[in-house]
Parts: sequence; structure tokens; C-alpha cells
Amino acid sequence: MNLFAGVFLHFIGAFSASLCYTPQEKLKKWSWQTYWLMQAFVCWLVLPVVVAYLTIPHLHQVLAEAPASAMRSSFFLGMLYGIGGTAFGLAIRYIGFSLTYAISVGISCVLGTLLPPLYEGKLITVLSGNGGNVIVAGIIAGAAGIALCGLAGRLKEKDYQNNPLQKEKKSFTVGITLCILAGVLSALYGFSLFRGQPIADIAAKYGAGGLQGNVIYIFSNSGAFVTTAMYCIYLHNKNKSWYEYITPVFMKDKSSGWLGVNYGLAVLTGILWYTQFFFYGLGHNRLGIYKFTSWAIHMIMLVLISAVVGILLKEWKGIHKKTSRVLVLALAVLIVAVITITYGNYLGEK
Repeated sequence: MNLFAGVFLHFIGAFSASLCYTPQEKLKKWSWQTYWLMQAFVCWLVLPVVVAYLTIPHLHQVLAEAPASAMRSSFFLGMLYGIGGTAFGLAIRYIGFSLTYAISVGISCVLGTLLPPLYEGKLITVLSGNGGNVIVAGIIAGAAGIALCGLAGRLKEKDYQNNPLQKEKKSFTVGITLCILAGVLSALYGFSLFRGQPIADIAAKYGAGGLQGNVIYIFSNSGAFVTTAMYCIYLHNKNKSWYEYITPVFMKDKSSGWLGVNYGLAVLTGILWYTQFFFYGLGHNRLGIYKFTSWAIHMIMLVLISAVVGILLKEWKGIHKKTSRVLVLALAVLIVAVITITYGNYLGEK
């Protein structure tokens, strides 16, 4: 039951992550960098500190005893993840939610799952244990399902090429490039949490229990905020857009209430994005000897749910029957992949 609880907690985190970018569709009079910096401030700087303070007993003592090498590694790997997260957000503007999630998360799924045991030199040993071959099959199925999502997205682009209802022509090549960059660098986030585990071990010693992972986010997420802030500040200076944070304050027009709405949407994005980390940690600590599969389970669920969200947002409206069939097949394969990896974990527990 502990295993299935872990998988369900990953589902909650993935569901939250799948929805976190939807608020940006409702923004008014804010440039991308204004919104992105604000949500990053909430997700990667404020919430990790606040939640760690509320959930980690004797936090100051934990940080005093934590290995400096673990804190540094988690922080710098988080900085690279921040670059990947920014590329991810930009990719959505070019090729939409479904395709961005499919390609970037697919790359991240495979790399982020295999890096920790490969780094420890335990990959072969772990995969040759009970249920190891089933887990490998599940990861392969997940990669295949993600690839099918990408194919469905490419077919969708072709369906729309001659569609007069397509209002805006976006660069598919730029979007794909950003997706690849996002996938490779985002995979390092799982490795960042792995390298920060010694900090969580100290927190567990002081009674943090299943919430021990929250202390790692102080370092991994703040690292992500640094690189994100650097890029957003560059864009603000280049486009002279700093005024967007306060402009309506000086306006007498009562319709200027959109500024508060924008702040609310950015904060909502940050909360949703951080929620995935919170539940990821809870699920991760329940997967026993195959904890490294947390990243695969989380990422596969993320693609699956984001594809459904894309359908609900009508991103797939007007596609041909062939595209629909590929999309349905992709979702079915992703569901099988999650079930297969879960079963592999179950065999490992036995």
C-alpha cells in the first residue's frame, strides 16, 4: 500500500504541474518576462523556504549540520535546471502545451531516471534485481508513448498549416530546439535532488519523516531562481519593461484592475509548480529500493495529464482522424508504462 500511495502522490504532483502554465493564457498587458519572474519568485524562492520552515523540525540545526558539498551540488544543478525551465516556458509559446511536454519531458524522463544510479555505478545491479527488467520495459514504453505524443503534435502542426482558423504562425524549429534544451537541462533537477539527499538525511534524523525532501528545495529551487532571474532581468532591461509591475497604480481608470489579476495568476502558477515538488518528495520516499524510478513515473504522468489538458484547452481542435488515432494510442501507451513501472516496483518490494 505504501508503494501505491507513492504512485498516487506522484499523480497529484504531476496533475498540479500539468496545470501550472495554464494561467498565463489569461494575462493582460504583461510581457513574458514579467510573468515568469514573478511566478519564479513564488515557486523557486519564497515557497521552498516557507514550506521547509513549516515542515522541517529544527531547520536551523539541520542546515548547520548538512554537508556543504551537498548544498553546493544541489544549488548549482538547480541553476542548470532553471535554464531548462525557462526554455520550457518559452517553448510553450511556439508549439503549445502538449508537444512541449511530450518532447522536453520525454528527454528529461529517460536522462533524469538513469543518471542517479549511473552516477553511483549501481545501474546494472539495480536493474538486474527483482522487477528490474519490468521497470526497464516500463521506461521503454514510457519513452515510446512520449515519442508518439511528439508525433501526434507534429501531425497536428501539419494539419494546421493550411487551416485558415490558425491565427498565428509560430516557428516549429525554434520550439523544438527549446524543447530539447529544456529536456536535457530539466533532467538535472532529479539529479539535483539526488545530490541533495544527505541534507534530507539530516532532516530525517530530526524527525522530518516523509517531508524530509522539502529541505533540499531550499537549494535546488533557489539555484533555479538565480538563472531564471538573470534572464528575466536581461529582458526587462532590453525591452524597458520594468514599469509593468506598477503602471496601473498611477492610472485613474477603474478598469486597471488587471494588474491585481496578473499578480494573482503569477502567484497561482508558482503555487501549482511548487506543489509538484512537494508531492514528488512525498511519493519518492515511498518507493523503496527503486526510488530512482520516481522521476520516470512523475514525468510519464506529467506528459499523460498534460496531453489531456491540451485536449481540454482545445489545442487539438480541427485535427485529422489520423492525428487523433496517434494521440489516443500515445495516451494508452503512457498509461501502460506507468502501470508497468509500478508493477516492477512491487516485485522489487516482494
